[in-house]
Amino acid sequence: MSHEHHESICEKISKEVKHIKWREIFTWKLLKTLVMGQGLSAMICGTAVTSQYLATEFHLDVPALQSFINYTLLCLTYTTALCFTKGSRNFLQILRSKWWKYLLLGLADVEANYAVVKAYQYTTLTSIQLLDCFILPVLLILSRIFLKTRYRIIHYVAVCVCLAGVGAMVGADLVSGRDQGSSSNILLGDGLVIISATLYAVSNLCQEYIVKNESRLEFLGMIGLFGELISGIQLGILEHTEVANIQWTWQIALLLCGFSLCMYTLYSCMPVVINLTSATAVNLSMLTSDIFSLFFGLYLFQYTFSGLYVVSLMVIMLGFIMFNAFPTLNQTPEPAPEDRGHDNPAAELDEQRLEGAEDRNQEKGGIDCREKRKSLPAENGQGQLHRIRVLQLVCSLRVQLQREDTRGRLCSIKDICSATKAQLEGTEDFHSVPKRMTYNQKAIMLTP
Repeated sequence: MSHEHHESICEKISKEVKHIKWREIFTWKLLKTLVMGQGLSAMICGTAVTSQYLATEFHLDVPALQSFINYTLLCLTYTTALCFTKGSRNFLQILRSKWWKYLLLGLADVEANYAVVKAYQYTTLTSIQLLDCFILPVLLILSRIFLKTRYRIIHYVAVCVCLAGVGAMVGADLVSGRDQGSSSNILLGDGLVIISATLYAVSNLCQEYIVKNESRLEFLGMIGLFGELISGIQLGILEHTEVANIQWTWQIALLLCGFSLCMYTLYSCMPVVINLTSATAVNLSMLTSDIFSLFFGLYLFQYTFSGLYVVSLMVIMLGFIMFNAFPTLNQTPEPAPEDRGHDNPAAELDEQRLEGAEDRNQEKGGIDCREKRKSLPAENGQGQLHRIRVLQLVCSLRVQLQREDTRGRLCSIKDICSATKAQLEGTEDFHSVPKRMTYNQKAIMLTP
């Protein structure tokens, strides 16, 4: 039975491989995603190197202070920008309707950062590197449940390839004697890593949903606000003594600034990459951060080099390319080109329903709506003039609504019709219109 199951999986993989069009896989989009993902990995490497330098050279271990500085920078930039946003998606409206959601999201993000740093005090580096990969299966499961993402067999194979690369990296650490860290309470340390990975998965999943359905500015602005609040409280409770006893030097200040700059850049750019791919793909690309940290450690901390590190890097990169080369089964289609307008698939579906209803009426001997429009009596010139005016407004407002939509999504038919009615009535407000409309509502709106 297991042999038959194994053959069926192999057959599925072989079918997908046979249908590969290599020119469609190795595109500029894939190259851009690869470069941007490794840029995020380099930012994580920068945070790891600066934190380790603070811990080894200056015996400074203040993760809450480091997180507080990062969230403060996010709050000063993105939260301030969000406060100046007008319309229904302004700061007060978001805060009034979703404050508790962003409070929980900020709590998960702050505690994920804090837990993984505290784990270094109780367990070894090898355990942290292995258990930190727990974020990948958690993300796959959460994406399937909440985002309805349907992965192909090749995606699961790609994740396994990346995990094999992590195994090679851990093996290289053991061979070169780089199994650093404490072993005072391995069970507690491993538990902290698993908790951190789970919280990171929740945070990244929420980030993917908000960025793709709301806006990058909303996510960063609200995470900066609530992250600063939560990390500030945690800093005052847990690390006020350590912060008060810091012997400030220019080296410590420079390292803290370097950490904050890398973390701020990571938070600012990560939503962009997630919007291009997915949270799972971004976390796959960031598996190489430990290898980049090793390359810096060869000069800063006298690490021992091993050829397995290069093998690990190549294997992880291969898995990342495999994962991004094939779209998920629920991936949304590309936006329509300019010459076809800006309507979304829902609007096109409404048009198809309208045409189908007209065809059915014609077959049943009913009145054809199109013929009815053509056979309007001459004395009904006022109604025709009104209809022409509405249709002209629909065409002109498409572009206006597309520009006004700060979330960057395609406008639905409800946007167009509601804005048309608002302009006719002299109460135009592009930011307060609903986002969906039924077929009957559309037909009523467009027919005077």
